[in-house]
Amino acid sequence: MNTPSLQGPTPTRRAFVGWAASGATLAALAPRGLAAGRAPAFQISLAEWSLHRALQGGKMTNLDFPRVAAEEYGIRAIEYVNSFFKDKATDFRYLRELEQRCKEHGVESRLIMIDGEGALGDGDAKARAAAIENHLRWIAAGSFLGCMAIRVNAYGEGPRDEVAKRAADSLHHLATYADPYGLDVIVENHGGDSSDGAWLAGVMRAADHPRVGTLPDFGNFSLGGGKEYDRYKGVAEMMPFARAVSAKSHDFDDKGEETHTDYHRMLRIVVDAGYKSFVGVEYEGERMSEHDGILATKKLLERVREELA
Repeated sequence: MNTPSLQGPTPTRRAFVGWAASGATLAALAPRGLAAGRAPAFQISLAEWSLHRALQGGKMTNLDFPRVAAEEYGIRAIEYVNSFFKDKATDFRYLRELEQRCKEHGVESRLIMIDGEGALGDGDAKARAAAIENHLRWIAAGSFLGCMAIRVNAYGEGPRDEVAKRAADSLHHLATYADPYGLDVIVENHGGDSSDGAWLAGVMRAADHPRVGTLPDFGNFSLGGGKEYDRYKGVAEMMPFARAVSAKSHDFDDKGEETHTDYHRMLRIVVDAGYKSFVGVEYEGERMSEHDGILATKKLLERVREELA
């Protein structure tokens, strides 16, 4: 595929690859809390955004995330958000400390969610090239931490078909760069065109790279202008390309059911697609505390998982 001209990514990759190798040896953890001899329908991870109020309020830092996930929630697979360590992507002393804390608490780093690094579907070629290059350091950081992927966004302005073409081209470029690191580049439905499941599936096909995939989120289906895409249809359209899944939650009824998404229906879609990897707890409600919201989401996932096992 044709890609924007970039300055200097290869030297950057050579500089990082030695460091990255030392972080690629984190072992996968056996599923916990399941009956002996029964294969889990999926495993459970924790998205850092679930703790955004605590992080933004200074009650914890990104370095605390592995301990909090393991000790407070019994979850030992985590998904970072780059905004909580935005200036640390190339600080390998910091990344080594984060890696060490994961090892101390038996926690696996799964992925880094990347925001604020430019639009991969930008119509301006220079701006798009800059956006691609901004993501390169996060590929190296993710590899160092032992992640399997970085999550990016497929944003851009202009006609939908043109944005899709540019986003697919950017994704192909990033995936080609990420391949030697053993990382996937995955896209979340995250508003606008990307929340149209059929559109995003088309971007996946156009990107045409085995390292490109999706991160279906149960709740991010706002198309703008008050319009919502059908969440069950959207997740079903993204699941053939899924490398991770985000169980978005906002509130729960007195039976412990999420009030916006039918988890039984949604997780059946996930499992029927043949997906057996991690489903991430991502609580972002306001009525409950973050602590209680995370536990409620985890409990619901565990209950439905038992039904599906």
